[in-house]
Amino acid sequence: MEESISGFKVRGDWGDVVEHGERITRALRDEGVHDPAHDYGAHFARAFEEWDEWRPKAHETLDTDVSEKTADQASVEEGTGEQAGKDPDEDIKTAGEKLTTSYEQLEEDDPEAAVDNWKESIDYVARAADSAGRKALRRVEDTVYQNVMTQLAPYYFDNELISANVQQSARNGDNGEQFAFEVNVNDDDLKDAVSDRLAELDDEVDRWHVEVEKDTGAAEAIEGAEPPPEADDQSKFTTN
Repeated sequence: MEESISGFKVRGDWGDVVEHGERITRALRDEGVHDPAHDYGAHFARAFEEWDEWRPKAHETLDTDVSEKTADQASVEEGTGEQAGKDPDEDIKTAGEKLTTSYEQLEEDDPEAAVDNWKESIDYVARAADSAGRKALRRVEDTVYQNVMTQLAPYYFDNELISANVQQSARNGDNGEQFAFEVNVNDDDLKDAVSDRLAELDDEVDRWHVEVEKDTGAAEAIEGAEPPPEADDQSKFTTN
C-alpha cells in the first residue's frame, strides 16, 4: 500500500482492490465511525454506510457493478418538488391556479393576498422547471456516465467521509487485469487514526501469513501432519 497526502493506494488484481476496501472499512469501523452515537455523529455514520455500499466487493466487476453504483452515487439529487412527490405538470397547474386567484383578489381589492398568491405562483413555476431539469439530466447522465465518462476518468466515490477512485491500469500477462485503487479519508484527524490502524492490520496479516507458512511447512516435513485449513481471505478483514 502507498500512503500519501492524496490517500491510501494499492495496485494489484481485483482481490487486492477488494481487500484494500475491506481494510479501510475495518479501520473506520474500529474508530466508531459507523455508530451514530459516536462523537463523529450520525452524518458520518450515514456517509460510512454509503461508502460501505459502494466499495468494490469480491463478487462484483468494475465495468458492471461498480460502474452502476458510481452512476447512482453521482446522480443528480432530487429537488424540493420531487421530494414532495410532485410532477412538473402538477406544479405548473398549481402555479396557474395561484395566478388566477391572484387576479381575482386584485379585482376584489385585496392586493396583499394577490401579491402572496402571485409569489407562490412563481415559486411553483420555478419548482416545476427545477424538477423537469433534474429529470432530464437524470435520463441521460446514467448512459453518458457509464458509456463515456468512465472511458475518460476512473470510477469514483465522494462524500464528506471518503473520496475514492478505482481504475483498471493494465492487463499484466498471465496475472490478468490490474487495477489502481486510491481511498482518502477527508477528515485529517480520522485519517491519521485510520493510517495507524491500517499499519496494525498490515503487521497482523504479515505475521499470520509467515506463521502459517512456517508452521505448516514444519508439520508436513517433520511429522507428516496435514496442514490446517486456511481461513477465507474475506473473513480476515470483513466485520459484520
